[in-house]
Amino acid sequence: MKIIVCIKQVPNTTEIKINPATGTMIRDGVVSIMNPDDKGGLEMALRLKDKYNAHITVITMGPPQAEAILREAYALGADRAILLTDRKFAGADTLATSNALAGALRRLDYDLIIAGRQAIDGDTAQVGPQMAEHLNLPQVSYVANLQYNQNNLLTIKKETEEGHQLLEVEMPCVLTVLATANRARYMTVSGIMNAFDKEVEIWNADKIDVDEEKLGLKGSPTRVKKSFTKGRKGAGELFEVEAEEAVGIIISKLKEKFII
Repeated sequence: MKIIVCIKQVPNTTEIKINPATGTMIRDGVVSIMNPDDKGGLEMALRLKDKYNAHITVITMGPPQAEAILREAYALGADRAILLTDRKFAGADTLATSNALAGALRRLDYDLIIAGRQAIDGDTAQVGPQMAEHLNLPQVSYVANLQYNQNNLLTIKKETEEGHQLLEVEMPCVLTVLATANRARYMTVSGIMNAFDKEVEIWNADKIDVDEEKLGLKGSPTRVKKSFTKGRKGAGELFEVEAEEAVGIIISKLKEKFII
């Protein structure tokens, strides 16, 4: 089984700053980590490797420093690492990002593509499904569990707002995984040491078969028009009353908000 896991380096913060001139994210001075949902997806792939001797390729698109999370993936047990990096990729929105990743994936052999549900720096949950559409592959999002049936079929537990669904999907396919799907393993000392002896392949825009008009800012139909911080909420009211009186207060407040 050949598995590709798409991972992303993200700021270790929810306080995202946007460059007002370009509408792109400011990363300077912010510690970066592997996106939590992507780490959940990598752990799912590693468990398939443990059981079925799967081969895992990790791929990320980003600046040269994104190599750090590929080394982390090596330390956790990945077999191959590819960094898509080129100034032509800069400023990409989700569509341009998925175009670049899909272009790279077309050059690779795979049975299964795994990505995180969404990245904490954007929270769009769009890149994985968009890749599946570009590659004309079936997809399942919000994956919480997976079982391989050894006949090219996967049984998937998909989380929903009402509970969950059990689905059967044929490989090759694309899955987007929740961070909570599996508890991620820790890197070992030997894994960390070996990670720095392995090659991280550097692919630029010329390596993938995608029209440059579909990459970076040129290929991004969306822009950040304006960004602002959330307004502070006013101080709440505290009532120390008996239960019967509390019910009346709650009802009156719901009526004030036109909820009831």
